[in-house]
Amino acid sequence: MPQKDENAREFRPETKVVRSHPHDPQTGAVSTPIYQTATFKLAAPGDESGYVYTRSANPTRGALESALAELEGGKVGLTFASGLAATNTVFNLLKAGDHVVAGDDLYGGSVRQFDQVHSPNTNIKITYVDARDPRNVENAITDKTKLVWIETPTNPLLKLYDIAPIADVTRKNEALLAVDNTFATPYLQRPLDFGADLVIHSLTKYMAGHSDTLGGALITKDEKLGERLRFYQNAVGAVLAPFDSWLILRGIKTLAVRLDRQAENALAVARYLEKHAEIKEVFYPGLDGVPLPNKMKTGGGMVSFKVDYDFDSVKTLVMSTKLFTLAESLGGVESLINHPASMTHAAIPRETRLKYGIDDGLVRLSIGIENSADLIDDLGFALKALSGSRKKQTVTSQRSCPGESPS
Repeated sequence: MPQKDENAREFRPETKVVRSHPHDPQTGAVSTPIYQTATFKLAAPGDESGYVYTRSANPTRGALESALAELEGGKVGLTFASGLAATNTVFNLLKAGDHVVAGDDLYGGSVRQFDQVHSPNTNIKITYVDARDPRNVENAITDKTKLVWIETPTNPLLKLYDIAPIADVTRKNEALLAVDNTFATPYLQRPLDFGADLVIHSLTKYMAGHSDTLGGALITKDEKLGERLRFYQNAVGAVLAPFDSWLILRGIKTLAVRLDRQAENALAVARYLEKHAEIKEVFYPGLDGVPLPNKMKTGGGMVSFKVDYDFDSVKTLVMSTKLFTLAESLGGVESLINHPASMTHAAIPRETRLKYGIDDGLVRLSIGIENSADLIDDLGFALKALSGSRKKQTVTSQRSCPGESPS
């Protein structure tokens, strides 16, 4: 793995994302080479001082892991085949009977893993709370609580949690605090700086930035915790491949310019939607004038909104855009439109979705780097198509969305 210069100066975030991994030490290559190999020649039997097998370590993946640790202000970075593989690795730290407190607005795939894999199969108890008030986290903690899991901003309602007071609660109760930083990235906030023990990423999203690869990551300052996680990374084997590692390394170099443009566009779209007669509610961090926590630079590139229509009408809306592509995922350079209740959050029971505000009228946008005026025009066209539909209160609708999504 390339070694960092310990005498290197501290650079600003825009510079860090470009220079977060050094040139290849063997050749001086500016772009990290793709070490597309499964195994490595050993100097002698039992000598594992260097690289041995790509599941355990690979130079390309090592460069990415080093870059992620630097960007998040951590000491250990680990990468995985997907964000959910990284999530599963954290749960390998727990045992039967342990308790987890989680934010009540999470990516649907995380909830599915918590409720349909870990809870029934390993008897890990999950309690969901609105973590905007740290007292809700504290009140939910028991003597069996080992982990608190939050996203901020959340998916899909873009709630913001103040990490530092939640970290105070977890530290006092000897529980780990894990923060999914996928929406913000280390360019907008660094959870470890505010007391989090672990940072999780779906690298598929903003870090890679081009909708062309899958990946997940864990980063920590705690080297002992990092070694425990590294053991599970190797033992379970859901590691990131060299080529995918290279794609994400390449994507990270443009993170700042992409996310600056996406945030600028997202704010323009949110302001437009806020004034549109068909829009019931808009969700965008900072749009309400409340200061962003955790030293977030901007509100990011995600916007969600609600309309007071039934599923069939909202289906018309999301299928009427030309620039916004109806698709899973987020964080790429192209704009995407998503219907959480039937797509990313379909695995959550309807009654639970409604309880937390994920109704049939909720639409999530991942804003790309296109011209913001074109994006606004596109949404205006789709909202005109919606206005011809039959209006119906989504909360009381008897028509539910289609079934579970694999995403």
